[in-house]
Amino acid sequence: MITGIELGGTKTVVAIGTEDGSIIDECRFPTTLPDETLGFVIDWLGGRGHPTHVGIAAFGPIGIVPGREGYGKMLATPKPGWAGFSLTDKIAAAFPNARIALDTDVNAAALAESKIGAAAGMDDVAYITIGTGIGGGILSGGLLVHGALHPEFGHLKVPRMPGDDYRGICPFHRDCLEGLASGPAIKARWKKAAHELPANHPAWDMQAWYLAHGILSLLAIVSPSRVIVGGGVSQVDGLHARINARLEEIAGGYFPAAMEPGYVVAPALGQEAGIRGAFLLTSL
Repeated sequence: MITGIELGGTKTVVAIGTEDGSIIDECRFPTTLPDETLGFVIDWLGGRGHPTHVGIAAFGPIGIVPGREGYGKMLATPKPGWAGFSLTDKIAAAFPNARIALDTDVNAAALAESKIGAAAGMDDVAYITIGTGIGGGILSGGLLVHGALHPEFGHLKVPRMPGDDYRGICPFHRDCLEGLASGPAIKARWKKAAHELPANHPAWDMQAWYLAHGILSLLAIVSPSRVIVGGGVSQVDGLHARINARLEEIAGGYFPAAMEPGYVVAPALGQEAGIRGAFLLTSL
């Protein structure tokens, strides 16, 4: 019984599926406090059988490298009640015979898009999600990038767009990428949620500016063959084209990938990239 959990800052998905990423049955519900959220997950899975494999794709920061201090625990998250909570302990206590695989939600999405999505067949892929926060997952040389923690794309410092004096909302860094361009930052800056802003609103040129500068850093450091931008905020018409245009401009002709048509694309798997990636984690 292959099962997956996609634990997001706003919503959680729990599902039964297959090793190749197909979904058999799923349930989506709001992410609340840890015991309530994981309690619902455990009850839902337990009512359908005995999981043999559980893939967890979680928001961060979280300890994802086995054997290191803090493995399986939520770290310095601003989400109330979650810091220090151990996902792996909770799931292992409920399903002691199950094999647990853990990674970030964005790494899982990058894996899924590289295997069965918009970057199928590519070994060097970055997946960026823009929602409650901004996260980035990286597949490099066919391997998911971890490091001392895991990629924290949203906390890159990026150049200010000329004329932008907004303070930023990140509680740690104020005007990092997440502090300037996440969903809550858009709402705080423009007094409307992203989905309420029309496609011709100046907010989207600003989003393209900040995301393109963040992606330029990825190009310089890990050189992905394709960048996938997903999440609720990314769904406005024309945003990917704006990012591509701005990226080509600021790349200055130095990075060939940035000049390729459709370098920055939407996820082919839509809102299912994370949960389908969770299934795929169980076979690594």
